[in-house]
Amino acid sequence: MAPLPTTESADGDPRQRLSEKNASEKNDEHFMREAIELAKLGIGAVEPNPMVGCVLVRDGRVLGKGYHQKFGGLHAEVEALRSLDSPEQAHGATAYVSLEPCCHHGKTPPCSQALIDAGLARVVVAMADPFPKVDGGGLRTLNSAGIETTVGVLADAAEDLNAPYLKQIRTGRPWVIAKWAMTIDGRIATTVGQSQWITGMQARDEVHKLRSRVDGVAVGMGTVLADDPMLTARLHDPDFLHQRVAERIVFCQHRLPSLNSKLMQTANQTPLTLVVGPEVPSSQAAALKAAGANLVPVGSRDSTAMVSEALQIFGQQQMTNLMLEGGAGLLASFFSADQIDECHVYLGAKLFGGQAAKGPVGGVGIEQVTDALSFRLASIEPLGNDLRAVYRRDICESE
Repeated sequence: MAPLPTTESADGDPRQRLSEKNASEKNDEHFMREAIELAKLGIGAVEPNPMVGCVLVRDGRVLGKGYHQKFGGLHAEVEALRSLDSPEQAHGATAYVSLEPCCHHGKTPPCSQALIDAGLARVVVAMADPFPKVDGGGLRTLNSAGIETTVGVLADAAEDLNAPYLKQIRTGRPWVIAKWAMTIDGRIATTVGQSQWITGMQARDEVHKLRSRVDGVAVGMGTVLADDPMLTARLHDPDFLHQRVAERIVFCQHRLPSLNSKLMQTANQTPLTLVVGPEVPSSQAAALKAAGANLVPVGSRDSTAMVSEALQIFGQQQMTNLMLEGGAGLLASFFSADQIDECHVYLGAKLFGGQAAKGPVGGVGIEQVTDALSFRLASIEPLGNDLRAVYRRDICESE
């Protein structure tokens, strides 16, 4: 074995340089992880903007931090700079930001310029921002000002965090979250259609929390007729911040809700949208519009095409997250359209049995295992005797 090269200075020792490089990378990952955790605090409040966190560091010590708290509010970088004891602390410091700083005037001034004006020496970014008005421009602005930049630290975690934002930017469609509760044997109702309740109160509270952070909650007419739902977020946890009021959405391929339904009775208090197919009589639809419902007419007669058309419309309305509450027919249409990005599966500690008892996704299904939609397990959490498993598709697959 050839001897390792020797030098008179430890600075020239390749092993020393490698050790220093590894330590630097670990530091970068540590502080970026903190920035990403900060960014998560904005979930449900910043959409359609991305969640972003920022940590300001010098000599391994955190000087300040901030996150994007609400749509239209200050961005993470400015919040972090404002958290400093004095502006002079930023001179020569490093900023860890979970998304490329913006370089355009939107609802707030450009963050890249704010970092330059503050005198930062280095900016570490988890991922570039594909938004057309940024798209590398923030990094170029920083480099032009002589600020060192590093891109790609914990990029996978940053992309996973903002997957709905990325899908909206790249495809013009919202991220679709399919939620269902089922028994241990995979049934969503008994043989005579009873479904309340498969899970306990703790699991149902989590569903209401999910409703409170998405832009829309969708069902099909089968669910409306069977359950007469409200589709609102009703939270029992006093410490949970109710972030937003989701649009209640009903896909109406052949028929419409009754004027006496809970959805229509509350249409003037909580937003209600009816996706109306061409087979629905226009006079009936007009009566529901007069009663407070918002109508989204689509030209597609086929349920799968109807889903694709509606998603494009919702994307144009800047919807970022759409939650599917069922039933099996609606989930089948989204499954057929290949438009399910995430599944929240609540497994109740019950057995129903029976070949006639429904599963969560209806329709004709697939014949070959190789044709199945594939997901990865993102998280699993016990909720009393029940549990919740969250599955996600990779971003490139969902696009």
